[in-house]
Amino acid sequence: MAAKRLLDEPRREPNEPDPKRIRTTPSFAAVIGEVVMLKSFHKFISTLEPLLRRVVNEEVERVLRRSAARLYREPSMQIRAAIEASTLTLSFSKKLSLPVFTGSKIEDFENSPLQIFVVDTQGGRSVPTALPYPIKVEIVAIDGDFASRDADNWSSEQFNSKIVREREGKRPLLAGDVIVTIRDGFATIADLSFTDNSSWIRSRRFRLGARVAPGSSSQQGVRIGEAMTESFMVKDHRGELYKKHHPPSLQDEVWRLEKIAKDGAFHRKLASENIHTVQDLLKLWVVDSAKLRRILGGGMSDKTWEATIKHAKTCVMGTKLYKFHGPQQYSLILNPICQVVWIIVDGQFYTIHDLTIFQKAHVEKLIREAYMQWNLLEELLDGVVNENIAFQATGDREVQYLNYHQNIARLNHDDTLIMDTFLVEVPNGVMEYGGDRSQNLTHFNPQVGNTNVYNILDYSSEGDSMPPQAYFS
Repeated sequence: MAAKRLLDEPRREPNEPDPKRIRTTPSFAAVIGEVVMLKSFHKFISTLEPLLRRVVNEEVERVLRRSAARLYREPSMQIRAAIEASTLTLSFSKKLSLPVFTGSKIEDFENSPLQIFVVDTQGGRSVPTALPYPIKVEIVAIDGDFASRDADNWSSEQFNSKIVREREGKRPLLAGDVIVTIRDGFATIADLSFTDNSSWIRSRRFRLGARVAPGSSSQQGVRIGEAMTESFMVKDHRGELYKKHHPPSLQDEVWRLEKIAKDGAFHRKLASENIHTVQDLLKLWVVDSAKLRRILGGGMSDKTWEATIKHAKTCVMGTKLYKFHGPQQYSLILNPICQVVWIIVDGQFYTIHDLTIFQKAHVEKLIREAYMQWNLLEELLDGVVNENIAFQATGDREVQYLNYHQNIARLNHDDTLIMDTFLVEVPNGVMEYGGDRSQNLTHFNPQVGNTNVYNILDYSSEGDSMPPQAYFS
């Protein structure tokens, strides 16, 4: 085989070079071309490097931001559990003063500025809590239908989805203090009002909501629950002209009371009897409730009557009192709606419980006279009356007791029969006691001669809208 390969190989001269080992020498032009190409490549790389660095940096930053956002949106289960386990929540201090009108300041039911607190609901109780750092709170309008069934169980996402924004082309729905800062556990919302009514949403009602302002850095990783008020209607400010007052004042016109419409049938009936103010109505209700009921007529149902009187009775009386100078050394101290506060007999002060049923009958007559002469009564301040009573209280108790019964005797010189348990007149003209002092005279109703003894029940402040007699406070 070796011989055969030797025979197959071509013959060449000993000095002839091997073609497989021949190396060509590059030309000068080729060398120059390679140098130019290499230089251009380095120049290209140096030009491309900053661009590549910038692209890489931007891409890295974008990936990092996306990862951070994902971590923020999807915290670990431990972090999420810690946030959801927080028992801190916001809370409005009191209910709102209703109704609410556009452009009018929103206040609580005591007509004071709204306040919002941070409370801790651990253990089922709401305890005000002062945080060691301030937090910004946003006040928002919420759809009135939200959380109507499960008012204390909602997520932040559910709460935020029910925020009501202004209608297109309108001003922001809430104006004023829409962002407040809670320090020391509470904040006051001094100026807040609606700019639009609630008639354009399906529920026709709003709620006020409060949440920690988005982006606030004061949450410290702890979720503070949102607060909501009760639902309410927001009416156009033109309706405020006909707003009912809660509570009414004595000088309010009667149509400010519930169930009495301005210029309506009841308003006209009352005006025809010179009953123009809440005070006028209450005075007649005290003195003659049956007459007041007849004036309003059968068109006012019992339920409507009770609602009107109940509202009127919440009226703030103030401290002013009135004095009526009656005959026979009698004087009455009346409150602004003609109820008896004190009875004065010869300078001595007595309450209605100190009198007998016969004296009460006489006082009833004087009350009616005082009502008819109301504009002639002497105005007093409560403090002056109390000073007189205090001065009287410093006297000798036995002398006061004797004066009291002497007054009873002196007041019986006319046809009026006045009794302690009851008094009888003996032939010498001296009044003497008779009967059992322990007798319950509330149900004692005899006739002595031509004098009637009346059965009068005291007025109770918790009585119904038509008490038996409402003369005495």
